[in-house]
This record gives sequence, C-alpha cells and structure tokens, in this order.
Amino acid sequence: MSMKYAIVYSSRTGNTRLLADEIHALLAGQDVVYFGEPSEKALDAQYIYVGFWTDKGTCDENIAAFLKQITTQKIFLFGTAGFGGAEDYFAQIISRVAEQINPSAQVVGTYMCQGKMPESVRRRYEAMPESPQKQTFLRNFDEALSHPNEADLNRCRNAVLSVRPV
Repeated sequence: MSMKYAIVYSSRTGNTRLLADEIHALLAGQDVVYFGEPSEKALDAQYIYVGFWTDKGTCDENIAAFLKQITTQKIFLFGTAGFGGAEDYFAQIISRVAEQINPSAQVVGTYMCQGKMPESVRRRYEAMPESPQKQTFLRNFDEALSHPNEADLNRCRNAVLSVRPV
C-alpha cells in the first residue's frame, strides 16, 4: 500500500500558496489525494502537509479548525509570517500552532519563512507616531516584500526532503 499525501493550506496574500506549490511539485508522482484549502477530503491521507499564514502569532482560524480534525496522521507544518529573520520567533509560532493538534497525531517536520504583507499594513505603520519601533516596522515591511524568495523555497524543499517518508 502506498503512502497517501495531502497538502492543505490557507494563504491570504499568496505567500503560503507558494510554499504549498513547492511541496506539491516535490510530491509529483506520489499519491497526493488532496491539494487545497482545508477540507475533510485531506483526512484520507496518512501524511498531511499543513500550511498557514500567521495571524496574531499563530495560524489562522481555518487551519486551527482543520488541525483539530487530524487524528493519527503525520503532519508537516509550514507557514509564513510578516516578521522574519528570527528563528526563535518562528519556533514560538510553530509551538502555538502545534497546540491545536490532537496528541495522537505526530508533527514530523516544520518550515517557516518571512512573507510579504498587504500594503494596508504599511499604511498602518506609516500612521504610527514617530519612534524607533515605527522605523523597525517599516524596514521589516520593506524587507518582507521580496519573500518568499528562491532561497526561502530552497529551504522549504530541503526541510520537506529531510523528513519525507520513502
């Protein structure tokens, strides 16, 4: 019996979709039973790649609800966050997301990278009173515009390949 895979993601700005597409390409020729937004159809797989965008330091509500439905599958979590560059920040997000998962399921791998944010976020930052924090937010916003980039996609591929079952 071959391993069945599913790729489930939520992507408000397209960043997480880029990672999902990368994983989908890696699994070409495998038994991918589902690819798309959260759906019960994905629960037919033994191995589920679950992608999210970061909302208030954790995954968005759609992914949180989906994660609660997973029972015994192996899970690879992947996501994007507007603030990047700090692995400890990404680890905190992954930890909060993992809290949504049924203990009988197993997280076998993770990957996170920075992702561009909507222009509305920059306008919100620009409206803030002058402060060092405002300048940090604006610099980060500008840095995020080029992410996920090819280096991010390469790291995603490597993270998936390092734990992918054979």
